[in-house]
Amino acid sequence: MNSTELLQAIVKRIQRYKIIILAAGILFAALAFFYTRGKRTTYTSKSTVFPLTSPSDNAISNSMLNGILGLSDAPKSFSNEATINIIELAFSRRLRESVALTRLPEFQNKMIGELLIEEINDHQSFLAKDITIPKDSIALSVVAGEILKPGINAKMSKNGVLELYYTGTKPEYITPVSNVMIDKLSKFYIDLKRQKAMDDYNFTLDKIDSLQRMINRVDKEAIGMQQRTLFTPPDLLEYAIPKENVSSEKTRILRQRDMYINNRDEAVWRLQKVTPIIAVLDKPTAPFDETKQPVLLLMILGFLAGCVIGTVALASGLLYRFGKAEIYKSIFGG
Repeated sequence: MNSTELLQAIVKRIQRYKIIILAAGILFAALAFFYTRGKRTTYTSKSTVFPLTSPSDNAISNSMLNGILGLSDAPKSFSNEATINIIELAFSRRLRESVALTRLPEFQNKMIGELLIEEINDHQSFLAKDITIPKDSIALSVVAGEILKPGINAKMSKNGVLELYYTGTKPEYITPVSNVMIDKLSKFYIDLKRQKAMDDYNFTLDKIDSLQRMINRVDKEAIGMQQRTLFTPPDLLEYAIPKENVSSEKTRILRQRDMYINNRDEAVWRLQKVTPIIAVLDKPTAPFDETKQPVLLLMILGFLAGCVIGTVALASGLLYRFGKAEIYKSIFGG
């Protein structure tokens, strides 16, 4: 059998079993339909979060305005350390679980985690098993936190503004869930900044107290030396060197204490001014970015794939015999 005869045999087999090939195409098209039916349309909100408190003062500089307008490179509104913190907070398990346990008054005061699980159960396929809503709040936060995880995204723009995205399948939930996420993220960020300032302040106070105790010890030692050398003739030098050392040590400790007293004043100012004012520039309201599944396109591709697979399956016997004959000819010739 040569290649021409093979093609003729394949065409005859296709004509003979065309109903089976069409049935295979229809089967694969139906599978593609049910697959896309389970993949619902998703809606994505975008929020931009901006700290109104700059590192130096609350005024926006010309360079900041130029950066926002795209006229030049803008300084980052969040510092490098803060940038890492706020991005990590956006992706953190703590944020997701806190959002999941928040109640929404507009939805019968149910928790966000309960609403998300109910939504998934309402659109489960008949083969899938419904998710049981945990009665324990900790278990609910863990389950719902994993549901929220793929829908949260965050990045820092070139102007230093945080862009926060939330993707879901029910448009009624997008805005309230996004607002809760922004509130929780802002609160966690502010708490971290305040905790850092408080730690610096407490460390400064502890250091000042420690240095003051050292000064008291040096003073006590100097007073002891003075009492022991009260009637010592001034021309005797055996006590002069220890006194000079004590005086030098006290001077050094006093410098350190004065430095930390200045640091204390700075720490107090930082503790008072560190709380950033978070403003939402772009609120997560409709219209949202929609991502629809190309149902018709996938069904057409599924139909074509089914027809090709059915044709190959029916012609596999002919292809096997043709390949076997060709191999035999190449080995033995003729």
